[in-house]
Amino acid sequence: MQMELKEVYITKTATYFPNEPVSNEEMEDFLGLINKSPSKSKRIVLRNNGIKTRYYALTREGKPTHTNAEMTALAIRKMLDNDPAQIKKIDLLVCGTSSPDQIMPSHAVMVHGEIPESESIEVVSPSGVCCAGMHALKYAYMAVKTGDAHQAVATGSERFSAALKSEIFEDEAKKLKELEENPYIGFEKEFLRWMLSDGASSFLLSDKKNPEGFSLRIEWIEGVSYANEMEPCMYMGGEKLESGKLKGYLDYSPEEIQAKSIMSIKQDVKLLSENIVPLGGIKLSKLFKEKGLDPAEVDYFLPHMSSEFFRAKIYDQLQKNGTPIPYDKWVVNLSSLGNVGAGSVYFMVDEVFKSAKLKAGQKILLLVPESSRFSYMYALLTVC
Repeated sequence: MQMELKEVYITKTATYFPNEPVSNEEMEDFLGLINKSPSKSKRIVLRNNGIKTRYYALTREGKPTHTNAEMTALAIRKMLDNDPAQIKKIDLLVCGTSSPDQIMPSHAVMVHGEIPESESIEVVSPSGVCCAGMHALKYAYMAVKTGDAHQAVATGSERFSAALKSEIFEDEAKKLKELEENPYIGFEKEFLRWMLSDGASSFLLSDKKNPEGFSLRIEWIEGVSYANEMEPCMYMGGEKLESGKLKGYLDYSPEEIQAKSIMSIKQDVKLLSENIVPLGGIKLSKLFKEKGLDPAEVDYFLPHMSSEFFRAKIYDQLQKNGTPIPYDKWVVNLSSLGNVGAGSVYFMVDEVFKSAKLKAGQKILLLVPESSRFSYMYALLTVC
């Protein structure tokens, strides 16, 4: 007997941001100074990335105010009106992040632990970087589509700020100064300090659309990885060797981990700029053809970008591939929220979903690149 596949709808969304927005001028008040000196790269990176404000789960003294799991649970509670009756109806929880509070237990079970009113349900933790939130969404989508779940929650969240504080880099800076070398941390390590942000967002997926108001029907979700041909570009908890391979933190001594700031987030900026946009365009072009989607049918284009530097590059690549989408259809909130990795695309969907401009039949195209080893996720939603 053939399984009957169900339609899947996003019926509710919510976001949660810790504390107040942090301006460019205030960043080092929260993250601290490396080697007691203001950053030389900060101004250059901020000029290129276009970010004006972001959020940190920190006090101005650098003390933590929220865990990743707490922020994610708060987003879920906000979405479900903090109503125990609605929370009890969740039958699947899938939480994607690249910055869990600990290696074990998994992020999603820690989120589940923050929602004791819920039932004992299936809980899944996709790992990765920016695509982790989309992997969460796809798992929840497939579970509802096959009838394994009826009310699924998918989340994307990050708490990067804890890994951006100056003490993560201090030993390396001191060692460089002792050696009479430039006492500033390498650009590949400091680059992401000025781009990353904290926050959480959640979606409620159902096999029934909202009885009143709009829902977002998920038409398809597709992904691709180029790790078979590309070396790591963004990494944490390891060091990139000349061979292009990563040496993980478990193969370093505790002293080396601190002295080399192994637990900092790093990015190969040259590898990123040369490949992230062209590779993302390959699968997207195929999807337009395979799905019979005309670019003119796209009403909202939501590309996750780590920096405004990539806006024109994405636009030009779309033109080059014969799938142009004009800027007036783009929704990007990077400048006010910063790069929240696995949560960023959720924030953009939340903004569109709560827009007064929505009309039935409109199509929303999502694009999420992940530079860690060049993975991409794509999705199409229809307003209904």
